Amino acid sequence: MNYYENIKEILVNNEITKRVKDYSKNRSDLESYYNVGKLLVEAQGGEARTKYGNGLIKEYSKKLQNDTGKKYDSTTLKRMRQFFLIIEKGAPLAHQLTWSHYIELLPIKNNDIINYYIKQIITNNLSKRQLREKIKNKEYERLPEATKSKINAHKEPEIQDLVKHPILINSNGKEIMSEKILQKLILENIQSFLKELGQGFSFVESESKIKVGDRYNYIDLLLFNYQYNCFVVVELKVTELKKEHIGQIEVYMNYIDKNIKTINQDKTIGIIICKKDNCFLMEYCSDSRIFSTNYITI
Repeated sequence: MNYYENIKEILVNNEITKRVKDYSKNRSDLESYYNVGKLLVEAQGGEARTKYGNGLIKEYSKKLQNDTGKKYDSTTLKRMRQFFLIIEKGAPLAHQLTWSHYIELLPIKNNDIINYYIKQIITNNLSKRQLREKIKNKEYERLPEATKSKINAHKEPEIQDLVKHPILINSNGKEIMSEKILQKLILENIQSFLKELGQGFSFVESESKIKVGDRYNYIDLLLFNYQYNCFVVVELKVTELKKEHIGQIEVYMNYIDKNIKTINQDKTIGIIICKKDNCFLMEYCSDSRIFSTNYITI
C-alpha cells in the first residue's frame, strides 16, 4: 500500500468537501483526520512503533506541503495520529465536537477523563475556551471518587455527585476573613460559582430571610436546581466544618420544605461550603440530603 498517496487523497478530498459542503465540514474534518491517523500508525508499523516514526511524518509533511500547497506540518500530522489512537482506545468520535476541541483533549492520557470532558462539551455546548478553562482548573480531578466511579460506569449521577471538591473561589487577591467577604466574592462571580457546583443550578436569593419561632434567620444562598427540581440551601463557613453547622442547615432545609417547596418539587438539598472539610463528621450525619465541600481561592 502506498500510504503517502492514500493520506494525500484523504486530505485533498476533505478540502474539496469543506468548500462545497460547508454544513458538514466538521464531520468531514474528524473522519478525514481519523483515517489519516490510522494510515500513519499502519505506515509506522503499529502503535508500539509510533514514537520511532517521526522521521516518516517529517517526510510526509514536506511532500504534502509541496503537493497540496497546504501547511500540513509535522505537529498537525502527529495530532492526527494521536487522535486515531485515543479513538481506538475508547474515546467517542463525536461530531458535536470540533477539531479544536479534540486538540485540547489530546494531551490528556486518561480516557476516562477525555470521555468526561466530551460529555461536558456535548451537554453544555462548550466552546474551545470554556473547555480549556475546565481542563486547566482540573474539574474532573476535583470530583469525588464515588462520582468518578459512577460516571465511568455510565450511571446517572445525583445532584451532590457533581459538586467539586474543592470549590474554586476567585478572590481577586482579597483575603477571606469572614463569611460576608466569602459571600460577596461568590455573588460577584455568581455564574462561575453556579458552574462550579454542577449542572442545573440557578440563583434565587442571598441572605434569604426566614422566621423560625419569634426569630429571623438568614440563609447565605438560596438556589434552585431545575435539573433535579429542588431548592438548594448553601451555607458558607470560613472555618473547619463543625457539627453545629449541620444542625443549622438542617433547620433551614426543613423550613424551606415546610413553607416554600411545592408538592411537585423534591426535598431540599443542603450544601455546606467551608474552609476545611471534615469527612469523619459527615460520616455520622444521618440526613443524606446534606453534604459538604471545602473551598480554595484562586
